[in-house]
Amino acid sequence: MTDSDDDFYSRDRPADARLPEDRPRGGGTDNPEGGFRFLWVTVLVIFILIAVFAVFMLP
Repeated sequence: MTDSDDDFYSRDRPADARLPEDRPRGGGTDNPEGGFRFLWVTVLVIFILIAVFAVFMLP
């Protein structure tokens, strides 16, 4: 007698074999203002690059 796939795989599993989801889908991030930090860092880096190029372009 051969077992079906369901019988074979359920033999050593607990009754409630569902795992909690480690990365829930949707809903965005827990810290919605976190994206602004990247924006300000980018603006600061661009400003520093412009300042450095301006200093090197002076005669």
